[in-house]
Amino acid sequence: MVDFVFLDSGTGGIPYLLHLKEKCPEASCVYVGDTANFPYGEKSHEEIVRCVSACIEKIITKFEPKVIVIACNTMSVNCLDVLRSVYPDQLFVGTVPAIKVAAECSKNHCIGLMATNSTVNHPYNQDLKNHFAADCRMVTRGEPDLISFIEHKAFMASEQEIEEACKPSVEYFRKEGCDVIILGCTHFLNISEQLKKVAAPDLMVVDSREGVVKRALSIRGDLSSGNQPELKSKDTLYVTGFSDKKDQKEYELICQKNNLLFGGILK
Repeated sequence: MVDFVFLDSGTGGIPYLLHLKEKCPEASCVYVGDTANFPYGEKSHEEIVRCVSACIEKIITKFEPKVIVIACNTMSVNCLDVLRSVYPDQLFVGTVPAIKVAAECSKNHCIGLMATNSTVNHPYNQDLKNHFAADCRMVTRGEPDLISFIEHKAFMASEQEIEEACKPSVEYFRKEGCDVIILGCTHFLNISEQLKKVAAPDLMVVDSREGVVKRALSIRGDLSSGNQPELKSKDTLYVTGFSDKKDQKEYELICQKNNLLFGGILK
């Protein structure tokens, strides 16, 4: 049994786990990247639900988690209602774009949302916008190429290469008159500092990391009992498959950089 399992389409959601560990070092965590089905942003709703449901079944059986954090906006907007219906006894925390935060920060009432094409086009975001940012214009931009860059290349790229990869997105929102950019895909958290640097000084960058982690910790409750000490030595990352022979070494390097064990392929 573990306290938290983080599920994402790849390794993009690792910053959520790291942020939670900063706040609660004693929590036992597992990270699962559904790399066999990456990318999620180009899939249909039905495909996303099917892929996520298969992962959740394995996660519950293997880890018996207290809380499952869906550390992916695309998974969350497509699957949370389904998962809560199918697994009523399991605690879930979703990740949705920080539209409310952006609206509160915006001075000119023009906010930008960068995400997967699936998240950008999902009606849930319009509902969030209508509810929390009714007085704002929201500009959206799907970013499949940037997300692929982050998943496969950014961890070995130079600062300059990452900043160059960020520039087209930032310039798009700047030309549209936005003063806040919402990171609507967890992959972007891995390059958030570079995005902020490119966006400065006229564009603010916001994400949902703090809200998601606070929610996860609050519903988990008391961490002082029920943990198995052997699981606390080091948190583990699993993937669901390799697309290339070199993938395993890349994931091992990512784990090394983030103080995680690499558990291999989730069975």
